[in-house]
Amino acid sequence: MHVAQIDSGASSGRRPLSGLVQVPARALGAVPPPLLVLLGVISLQVGAAFAKQLFTMAGASGVVALRLTFAALVLLVVWRPSLRLDRTTLAVVAGYGAVLAGMNVCIYQAFERIPLGAAVTIEFLGPLAVAVLGSRRKLDVLWAVLAGLGVFLLARVEGGLDLVGVGFALVAGALWGTYILVGAKLGSRTTGGSGLALGMAFGALVAAPFGIAEAGTALLNPAVLVAGLVVALMSSVVPYSLELEALRRIPARVFGVLMSLEPAVAALAGLVVLGELLGAWQWVAIGCVVIASVGSVTTAKSARTPEDTAAN
Repeated sequence: MHVAQIDSGASSGRRPLSGLVQVPARALGAVPPPLLVLLGVISLQVGAAFAKQLFTMAGASGVVALRLTFAALVLLVVWRPSLRLDRTTLAVVAGYGAVLAGMNVCIYQAFERIPLGAAVTIEFLGPLAVAVLGSRRKLDVLWAVLAGLGVFLLARVEGGLDLVGVGFALVAGALWGTYILVGAKLGSRTTGGSGLALGMAFGALVAAPFGIAEAGTALLNPAVLVAGLVVALMSSVVPYSLELEALRRIPARVFGVLMSLEPAVAALAGLVVLGELLGAWQWVAIGCVVIASVGSVTTAKSARTPEDTAAN
């Protein structure tokens, strides 16, 4: 569900691309950076909620295929990447695209089975694990334990969650963590957004068979195509442009703290858009993961790059 930023000065997860959309710079410049990040997070999670509503029409994998295909088309048009790549770079691009596709397919399968907020909270363990495991500070053990407690509460209290859905969310989180690491390699071997564009295109090709197998000719329905484009815009284009502008004006650590709100925003989007009710203890569980993420970022000895503080 995320598109990692692989440029210098950009964030991981599904992060911004320079020149992706032409938004008046003066208009964005008048908006406080924290508000830009929050609006980007809201757009992303509301887009995810809207995508979930399309599952009855095109299936979870079908929606993923549409989103990645439209995103790839936009990126290819914007960046016009060269196809002249050495074997190592080509392998990195292919690996990046495969992980991207797998991550999106898994989290959308999780969305189909468990509430949006719960799925995003569990998935958020991926980037949090990358940050914690990459640190030698004893305090990070506390954040890891707190995050683990949050997921335990989500999965067990008040009737619990569908275990298959939890499993898909955990796999998506593991792939998200892997995706951050692979994205760093991609950024070191490509320039601008060319690597991301090619990786996204490869990811769309990987996801296409799953989408076709599940949705079939429904993917050619004009209404489904339009809805898929809307999902791509809400979950990719809008967050990209807003977060890019924010990253130009705030430190990466502040950006990471703001991104830590994603699980809570996802839960609210699920409640408002989908009517997904969570119990009191499940809200406590989401709070545990949010606090763990914020704590991991704010107590770091040195400012982290957005790749370390990523977020669907």
